Amino acid sequence: MGTRGPQYVSGVDGDEPLERMTVQHSVEMTLGHLRVLDAPPAPDPGASHDSPLTLEDLYRQHRMRLVRLAVLLVDEASTAEDVVQEAFTGLHRHWAGLRDETAALGYLRTAVVNGSRSVLRRRKTARGYVPPHQANARSAESLAMLTTEHQAVVTALGQLPPRQREVLVLRYYGGMSEAEIATATGVSRGTVKSSASRALDALQRLLESS
Repeated sequence: MGTRGPQYVSGVDGDEPLERMTVQHSVEMTLGHLRVLDAPPAPDPGASHDSPLTLEDLYRQHRMRLVRLAVLLVDEASTAEDVVQEAFTGLHRHWAGLRDETAALGYLRTAVVNGSRSVLRRRKTARGYVPPHQANARSAESLAMLTTEHQAVVTALGQLPPRQREVLVLRYYGGMSEAEIATATGVSRGTVKSSASRALDALQRLLESS
C-alpha cells in the first residue's frame, strides 16, 4: 500500500491541503479576534444619522483598526501611529474629491500599506535594526488578551516577507477581498492569491518549528 498523500478539503478558493486549511483557520481566528477587540465604540444611539460623515467621524471610528493594521505590518506601535497620521493627513488633502465613506476607507488602507512599505524599505538600510515591540495602551491590552496559540500566530506573521504579511493581514484583519487587496497593494489578483498561498505554507513551517 503506497504512502498516502495530503488530504484535501474544499476551501474558499478551491481545494486546499488539510494542513494549509488548518493554518488558514488559525490566522483567520487570530486576526478576526483582534478585529473584535479593536472594534470602534458603539455609536451614540441619540446621535443624528442624517448628517454626512465627516473626517472626524472617520478618524474616531477607524483610527484604532488602521493603527493595528500598521502595527501588524511594521511591528512598531509608534511608527504605526505616524503612518496612520500621515494617511489621515493625505485624506484631508483629498477629501473634496472622494465620493463616499467606502472611497475614503479605500484611500486610507492604501495609504497605510504604502506608508508601511516605506518604513520597511528604510529599515533595510539601517544595519542591525531591531524593532522595539512597543505598543500603545489599547494595542497592548488586546494583544495580552490573546491566547498563547494566537500570540504564536501574530509572532509568526511578523517573520513573513512583507508582501506575504500584507496579504494575510489585509485579508483576515482588514476584512478585504482579493480585488480590494490587489488595489491597495498595487498588484494583480493572481499575485495576491499566490502570495497568500506561499504565506500560509511559510506560516505552517514557522508554527511547526516554534
